[in-house]
Amino acid sequence: MDVLRPQLININGRKYRRNIIKEEHYEEEEDFSYMGPPESEELAEDETCDTHIIEQTDKGFRCAIDVPSVLYKYIIGKKGETRRRLESDTKTSINIPKQGIEGQIVITGPHKAAVSSAVTRIEVLIESFRRKQPFTHFLSIPLNDPKIQEGFLKFKDDVMQQCSQDHRVEESIFQNPAKLHLTVGTLVLLNDMEVRKVCEHLQDCQNFIRDITEGKPLPLEVTGIEYMNDDPAMVDVLYAKVNVKDRTDKLQVIADRLVEHFVSAGLMVREWDRVKLHGTVMNTLFRKDSTVEDTGGQGRQPTSAREAFDARNILKTFGAYRFGEFELNTVLLSQRYSTDCTGYYTSAGSINFS
Repeated sequence: MDVLRPQLININGRKYRRNIIKEEHYEEEEDFSYMGPPESEELAEDETCDTHIIEQTDKGFRCAIDVPSVLYKYIIGKKGETRRRLESDTKTSINIPKQGIEGQIVITGPHKAAVSSAVTRIEVLIESFRRKQPFTHFLSIPLNDPKIQEGFLKFKDDVMQQCSQDHRVEESIFQNPAKLHLTVGTLVLLNDMEVRKVCEHLQDCQNFIRDITEGKPLPLEVTGIEYMNDDPAMVDVLYAKVNVKDRTDKLQVIADRLVEHFVSAGLMVREWDRVKLHGTVMNTLFRKDSTVEDTGGQGRQPTSAREAFDARNILKTFGAYRFGEFELNTVLLSQRYSTDCTGYYTSAGSINFS
C-alpha cells in the first residue's frame, strides 16, 4: 500500500484513512485514524456518535455496540495489544464478551468525546476486517424451474455428445441443475442478528418490486450463452442469458434497485455498475472441487482451481441455445455452501412479486 495514499474507508458519511502499523505487531492488526477536523477540549463535550447512543452514567459515559463474535479478535489484537492501545489513546475502558459468545462491546469513559472516539475507531476496525471475510449469503434469483432444468440437462447432454473432444470439456464442469440461479449481490452476515436485519431490509424492497412487476410474476426466458473473457479458446465460465419475455428491462431494474438499497444501508459492497443478469452453466472451478459453489462470479473464489477449457465449438453450436421459459415470482436471501430439500441453496429469507 502507498503510505502517501492510504486506503479510505467510508462509515456513515465520514472518511477514515487506514494506516498499516509496524510488521512486528499482530499480522491482522492495523491502526485507524479519523480524517476530520482537529479535536479540541472545547469541542469535546459537544461530540456525538452518529450511529450509537452514548448514555451518561454516575461514573461518566457509556456506549454499547453490537459486534459479531467472530470479529472480537480484531479488536482485542495479539495478546490484547489492540484493545490496550485503543483504551490508552481514547482514555476509555472497553469490555468485550468472551470469544464465541454473541453480545455487545461496552465502552465507558469519563468524557463523552472519549467514548465517541473509541466507538468510531472500533467501527473502522470492524468495517475493515469485515471486508476480509468471505461472503456468507447472497441475494439470488432462482433459475431452477423444472422446465429450465430440463433444458439445461439437454444442453449438457448435447455438449458432451458434440464437444467432449475439445480441450478440457468435461462433465464435471457443468452446474448442478438444482442450483441454477442469478446472483444479485453478496453479503457478509456473521451472526443471526445480521441475517434478521437483512431479511427486514429485503421486506422493505417488496413495495418497489411489486410496483415494477404490477404485482404479477415476471415471465422470463433463458436463451443463449456467453463468455466474459477475451479468448473463447481459454474460457473459465460460460453463462446462460436471462431476459424478460417482453424485452423490457424490469428484471434489470429490480436487480439494480436491490443492490442500491443494500449498498445504501451499508450491508453490501457494490461490485458492478449494473448487475450482470446471467446464470452459470459451466465453471472450471467445479472440476477441482465438488464442494465449490458458484455464485455468479462474485465474491472471493480460489484462482488456483481455475483451468480453462476451449469453448469455441460450444459457442458456435449452442450460442443461441434455448433453455426454456418460466415465471419468476421470488427473490431469495440464500446461504452459501448449503442445500435445502429441493437441492437449491437454503433460504434465510424471501420476498414475492405477487
